[in-house]
Amino acid sequence: MHESADKHSRTPARLDLAEWERLAREDPPAFERRRREAIEAVIAHAPEAMRPRLRGLQFRIDLERMRAKTPLGAALRLHSMMWDKFQALHEALDRLAQADLRAQVHAPARVIPFRPRD
Repeated sequence: MHESADKHSRTPARLDLAEWERLAREDPPAFERRRREAIEAVIAHAPEAMRPRLRGLQFRIDLERMRAKTPLGAALRLHSMMWDKFQALHEALDRLAQADLRAQVHAPARVIPFRPRD
């Protein structure tokens, strides 16, 4: 892969947002092509075991974007999807914390015998 192609397939943390904004405004097809390349690069660099889930998530994101009538509608759909997942994660962590507390309360204690002084 040559230098400029590599530049555009980096992870999102290294993206130049001003460049992406300019590209979206001036050349939407090129923006979309680069967006897909960047997403694919992130998925390709993820651990192999995570890739199917990431592809499934990206499929859902793409579906929500297609279903929306406007870019703002797509952003609102994705925002809602993100908060639904965040809430589910919060609930799962809360259940784990509660289970851990119950396990600590019901865990058998180890009794240390004291020996009398001489």
